[in-house]
Amino acid sequence: MAVGQCNFPNMPKVAGIALGTTCAGIKQTIRDDILVVQMPAQASCAAVFTQNAFCAAPVQIAKANLLHQPRWLLVNSGNANAGTGIQGLQDAQACCAELAKIAGGLNQQVLPFSTGVIGMPLPVAKMTAAFPAAIKNLDEANWANAARAIMTTDTFPKGVTKTFDLDGQPITINGISKGAGMIQPNMATLLAFIATDAIIDQALLQTCLAAAVEQSFNLISVDGDTSTNDSCVLMASGCSAAPKITPDSDAYTIFAAAILDVCKQLAEAIIRDGEGATKLIRIHVQEALTDEEAVRVGKTIAHSPLVKTAFFASDPNWGRILAAVGRAGIENLVLENVQIYLNSVCIVKNGGRADDYNEEAGQQVMDQEEITVTVKLGRGLAAQEVLTCDLSYDYVKINAEYRT
Repeated sequence: MAVGQCNFPNMPKVAGIALGTTCAGIKQTIRDDILVVQMPAQASCAAVFTQNAFCAAPVQIAKANLLHQPRWLLVNSGNANAGTGIQGLQDAQACCAELAKIAGGLNQQVLPFSTGVIGMPLPVAKMTAAFPAAIKNLDEANWANAARAIMTTDTFPKGVTKTFDLDGQPITINGISKGAGMIQPNMATLLAFIATDAIIDQALLQTCLAAAVEQSFNLISVDGDTSTNDSCVLMASGCSAAPKITPDSDAYTIFAAAILDVCKQLAEAIIRDGEGATKLIRIHVQEALTDEEAVRVGKTIAHSPLVKTAFFASDPNWGRILAAVGRAGIENLVLENVQIYLNSVCIVKNGGRADDYNEEAGQQVMDQEEITVTVKLGRGLAAQEVLTCDLSYDYVKINAEYRT
């Protein structure tokens, strides 16, 4: 059950970006589990990937193929093709080769992505048999189907769209993502695919994506686990009538802000759909010496099972938050300067429980579906926000039964 309203938007076409889906029956036969995305020849493509040392076979191949002017993305759900060794690499390469053969391109122009169970062989025959149908279904209006095809334990498809003008010409950005568990990104999220019709060189597009990911997907956590398959792709078709976006221009500033906004909305949708989540928690860390310090405190709180279970129980057990701040590894922290709030209710001040705090006020906040925890460290001017969710019985159930 997702937290809050999570309706899929009416997404316009992104000129030059076509999407096709079909069902290969990888793990289930109820919905599509294959997605093919096609870009025009002039498109630019940027991507960031998981930093997990056991990165999946498709991640390894996508990293290499990103250097060869990609034309197609090949995505499957139901099988991660991770922890599969040499065979996994061969299987992913075989899928790239078959798609390239059908689509009329080169193997190196296909970027593969997989999500699902780790350690299981990729069902290559099932997948390649489905590729012709996915190619046949390529359509610029297929965003909703694409968002559903990449889901695993997600309870709803996640999409964001944004349109703005550059020099009087419209620019469109569409993004879809998937993810609900194994979310503590160390680059991006489980899978995210963002497309725009803007004209921009690959190097600048990569810079833009890396900056946006750092301030969005890298600041969320469901359970503190970094996936083997995390990948985020930003495609620019170059089909807009707007002028080319160049470094240090007003156009780039506007474009980068729009990409960041899309990434932030997609990241928040993942937290709203956290496995078993019943609450969305925004952790604002303020008055830190550095951004890194603020993130460290925010993630220490976000990763704490004791904090997360207290939120699930709607229990204003503020000592758990205080303890998390104290063990975040902040050197020379002056405890008397630290203030902690639940929404606007001050719970910690002057090194302990705030004098005017009462349990009834804390309970009123904890009973809400969306809660803001504000931590003022009293050390500097840096501030960051980390998003997380509570930890419920259903999280354990979903992951205990994931392979059944």
